[in-house]
Amino acid sequence: MHLKGKTAIVTGAGRGIGKEVALLLAKQGAIVTVNDPGVGRNGEENTGDAPADEVVAEIEAAGGKAVANYDSVADYAAAGRMVQKVVDDHGKIDILVNVAGLLRERMIWNMTEEDFDLVVSVHLKGHWAMAHHAIKHMRTAKSGRIVNFSSDAFKGSVGQCNYSAAKAGIIGLTRSIAKETSRYGITANAICPSADTRMTVNDAVIANRQRKLESGLMTQEQFDRASRPRGPEHIAPMVAYLCTDAALDINGHVFHVERGRIHNYYFGEELKALHKGGDGLFNIEELIEDIPGTIMSEVPRVAPPYEAEG
Repeated sequence: MHLKGKTAIVTGAGRGIGKEVALLLAKQGAIVTVNDPGVGRNGEENTGDAPADEVVAEIEAAGGKAVANYDSVADYAAAGRMVQKVVDDHGKIDILVNVAGLLRERMIWNMTEEDFDLVVSVHLKGHWAMAHHAIKHMRTAKSGRIVNFSSDAFKGSVGQCNYSAAKAGIIGLTRSIAKETSRYGITANAICPSADTRMTVNDAVIANRQRKLESGLMTQEQFDRASRPRGPEHIAPMVAYLCTDAALDINGHVFHVERGRIHNYYFGEELKALHKGGDGLFNIEELIEDIPGTIMSEVPRVAPPYEAEG
């Protein structure tokens, strides 16, 4: 067991990826707080489901240790109470895995303020609140592992500007945490998962993939890979690895993880540059002439080209 005696909180752990992470951390010896308020995919109010209890029962049946928690990570005080309960019961908090999230999908011109605020609050603020409280104890212990869940949507995703903004923010948050806390023996890394869960696979998502393929925003290879069955259990091993002592030197990184494939993203690397002799002032005419053949040459499109109607 690689995590024997460690204490962990996994948010959003009642279903999907969070559940698989909680199960694996417990199997590796961690005492896991399984957090999940049981709301619907779009944040619908819990109508009586108890997914956290079900996961705890599964962990205990396998010989592991776990406790259920139903607080919302978007509630700053509740996040603090969740962390404090672990510290009160076990004297420490070793691992925090932030998976909790929801979706409110609309094009930006149809999106309401509530749609935006709710998604950002649960994803970005929720990650921040949990890390904020946990790090206070991790600093004292000079040890801690934080794994935040971002998404490839950080690149921009049609109908998900709120989600994309939050997920991009989580990457910035993760890298900031890594820089601020590395001297205390704390690591923070981010995962961009691809897995089949209620969050990622429904009729609308499948139709959106088809639109991306037809518009050139997704290659045939990417479409075929995304269309293959990809269980959430394929995400958990990378998360568990990042929580071990063996991953102490991995800090501030972002990983894409899916069935049979892991790759990292590197941010901050200069792609192409345009230089003005003598560090002079560019003029507009020069930029019109030079940019297409220099810093924008052979750069992949972010959006399809405009085609005038008619």
